[in-house]
Amino acid sequence: MSNQPLTNNNRITELFKIKYPIIQGGMVWASGWRLASAVSNAGGLGIIGAGSMYPNVLKEHIQKCKAATNKPFAVNIPLLYSDINELINIILEEKVPIVFTSAGNPKAWTSTFKENGITVAHVVSSSKFALKAQEAGCDAVVAEGFEAGGHNGKEETTSMVLIPLIKNAVHIPVIAAGGIATGRQMLAAMVLGADAVQIGSRFVCTPEASSHQNFKEAILHAAEGDTMLSIKKIVPVRLLKNKFATAIQTAEAEGATASELQTILGRARAKKGMFEGDMEEGELEIGQVSSMIHSIKPAAEIVKEIWNDFEEQLKHPIS
Repeated sequence: MSNQPLTNNNRITELFKIKYPIIQGGMVWASGWRLASAVSNAGGLGIIGAGSMYPNVLKEHIQKCKAATNKPFAVNIPLLYSDINELINIILEEKVPIVFTSAGNPKAWTSTFKENGITVAHVVSSSKFALKAQEAGCDAVVAEGFEAGGHNGKEETTSMVLIPLIKNAVHIPVIAAGGIATGRQMLAAMVLGADAVQIGSRFVCTPEASSHQNFKEAILHAAEGDTMLSIKKIVPVRLLKNKFATAIQTAEAEGATASELQTILGRARAKKGMFEGDMEEGELEIGQVSSMIHSIKPAAEIVKEIWNDFEEQLKHPIS
């Protein structure tokens, strides 16, 4: 358990200079400047998801986010991105205050960010990689459990196990992610040792998220068991079940090679689903907690709702 009081004033709020220890996930095709600025203005930390952006698009979103909020915000960068050098140059030029890195070795760029006064958090799925992030100089780690949507760890460790493992392994702040959409779940994560939570799926169902309305509606109708971890031979990703996901599942069961799976996946599959709204042939990345999401609400309302629920549960945890 964290040795800090369970309040909105802790190592993460001090590190990022935010009001609440609530961080919005940097999700592809959902996390543009509108969502990031709305979350930051509400007291959390908004994140622009660069994974689905060309460099010039990222620059535009950063500039618009600056114009929409005077609060801190971040950019999430998958380190395996093909134009990584261009993305990083834009982040340095635009003086983005905080960067979340994922899907790669944090040693590659952390020192560059730190030399430019940027605070760095790295997303990990095991205590082994958490230690590597700490050794690389990261200021915090995101412990992302098996329940999370989108790209996932091969270890398949759930948040309930992962959070305390990573908390015991590192001395830098730990941000819990995966399976969190309510204040009650936030409290559970912080009791396990997290200093803050990162929430993705809940923020997809907001007017500010850039994901397609069809995708948002599909999430509202998702039931328990409607997501699956898929494409393990390429990179594990949690998807909402549909025609495409079933095709991948069938191919995997029949022993398809990574090359064969890549052929089925094709190009721009995630854009087709989450951004263009093709609910059958598109890739629909979302977490298990989608089965608990039943409404589309403004991001600021969600931040307030989660924090109020957290405080209420802190007073009456078994109510």
